[in-house]
Amino acid sequence: MVQKKSILIIDDHPLFREGLKAIIERDARFEVVGEAGDGRQGLSMAKKLKPDLVMVDISLPDQNGLQLTREIRSLWPETRVLIVSMHSKIDYITEAFQAGATGYVVKDSASERLLNALETVSKGEYFLDSSVSHSVVKMLMESGVKRAKITDSAYESLTPREQEIIRLLAEGISTRVIADKLFISPKTVENHRANIMNKLGVHTTFELIRYAARLGLIDVALWRE
Repeated sequence: MVQKKSILIIDDHPLFREGLKAIIERDARFEVVGEAGDGRQGLSMAKKLKPDLVMVDISLPDQNGLQLTREIRSLWPETRVLIVSMHSKIDYITEAFQAGATGYVVKDSASERLLNALETVSKGEYFLDSSVSHSVVKMLMESGVKRAKITDSAYESLTPREQEIIRLLAEGISTRVIADKLFISPKTVENHRANIMNKLGVHTTFELIRYAARLGLIDVALWRE
């Protein structure tokens, strides 16, 4: 029998926590072992329970959820953090991944995408809510912004497939969706990601997004709208 992944929920809205628990209970692979309404209590419970995964809201009564994420990841590096927030602006998203989060889901779409996010994050893969990704891509298409000419030698060292994948990754598209789009396996996408980061000398999703924006592969300013 496969052992269930333990989950701690940290959110100051009891009804929303109940909703999350109801969704999680549909999947036998996961189990909610605790919940907290603020950062202090959440950190204490994380210390006691040592869950596999912690779901954190950014807006907590006593602490910023991003700072809490940094603390959790610093104390328990193996614990995955999934941000579940009402905020969908790129500022929050990039800060979340920079703080150590492995996934980001917008509350409005949590009922549809939560289990997919938990599955992805529990494997150590990055997950970004596709509703955010879609809006970003749509804005880029409608803006008519022309990409800058790329002359970076590191970028030119990437294969055509790697250049295609870095654009998709930087737009926040998940590994699974990229795999489906390119008709390859998620494992192959992850191998390409590792090769890309190694060639570019970047180590986090935030650094990858910043690199792509600098070259004009994406326009991060549009994400702030």
